[in-house]
Amino acid sequence: MTGKSDTRRQILEAALERMAHYGYGKTTMAEIARDCGMSAGNIYRFFSSKVDIAEAISRHAIDEVHQTMIKTIEGPGTAAEKLRQLLFYELRTTFARIDKKEKILQIGDVLNAERPDLVDEQLEAERGFMSDLLEQGVEEGDFAPIAHVDTAAEALQNATMKFRFPQRFSSRNLPTLERELTNLLDLLIAGLRNKTQ
Repeated sequence: MTGKSDTRRQILEAALERMAHYGYGKTTMAEIARDCGMSAGNIYRFFSSKVDIAEAISRHAIDEVHQTMIKTIEGPGTAAEKLRQLLFYELRTTFARIDKKEKILQIGDVLNAERPDLVDEQLEAERGFMSDLLEQGVEEGDFAPIAHVDTAAEALQNATMKFRFPQRFSSRNLPTLERELTNLLDLLIAGLRNKTQ
């Protein structure tokens, strides 16, 4: 890693720690700079605003999830097994990130208001992964033919949204959410199954 990318990473880590503890609104560029042992002016060489830092934090988290999704889709197992694996991974990962640090949700609120294209981009990428899994299931003969895969992927995404951002939609604990997701996936996968198999 170069010195510049090390500094950028240091800024993002300090910002995430402070925003998770105090919230986005109560975090200033000067405080982030102080946490990094640098001047506020130096931070502006890397990020022009606090929302740019929030976007970079979010993009890093999204990229980690997407890399896992790609590995899962390309890995062994049926499409139904992979769908379960992906959704449980997202539930558990997001729950762990936010558990006891609910102020981190403020980053999402700010990005939703100020950078809606980022949110749309993330949702579109997730729909793409779900489309790939649905097509895989049809090709394997496990799922019945689907006339409009993109529409089905969007419906699947909407049906499971609560489990990808659990603390935003529910105050339930992780075991309860896992039980609810299992029940929902049992129903959805049963509906997707190729009945001629």
